[in-house]
Amino acid sequence: MLNKGLRDEEKIRIDNVLKTLRTLIFVPYPLSHLQKSDIESQLKEFGLNVETLVNYSNQDLITLLMRLHFDWEHLEQFGDILIEFSKEENYNFEDKALAIYQYIQQESKVFSFGINSK
Repeated sequence: MLNKGLRDEEKIRIDNVLKTLRTLIFVPYPLSHLQKSDIESQLKEFGLNVETLVNYSNQDLITLLMRLHFDWEHLEQFGDILIEFSKEENYNFEDKALAIYQYIQQESKVFSFGINSK
């Protein structure tokens, strides 16, 4: 388990990577090659790339994210990013996002209408 200082640093690092991913993916036009490369480099911060996202099972992906100390909010944001990336590109990560949302609902012990509606 991480101590409070390291946990805070890890939370800030995860927040920054997710914010960058979100800005790269939430664009109103198809992604350029450079943007796709930037997305790949941000995913590498989590030990992922698009190919591993495709190949990971839902449970393996959730296990990896939990090992990386994602909290419930981070998991939800990552699920949102997967949904948006699926809309922009020819990938179907919606089932992975749904598995993440269901995991949050089950494990957090707090029901969220926002997550439930997704």
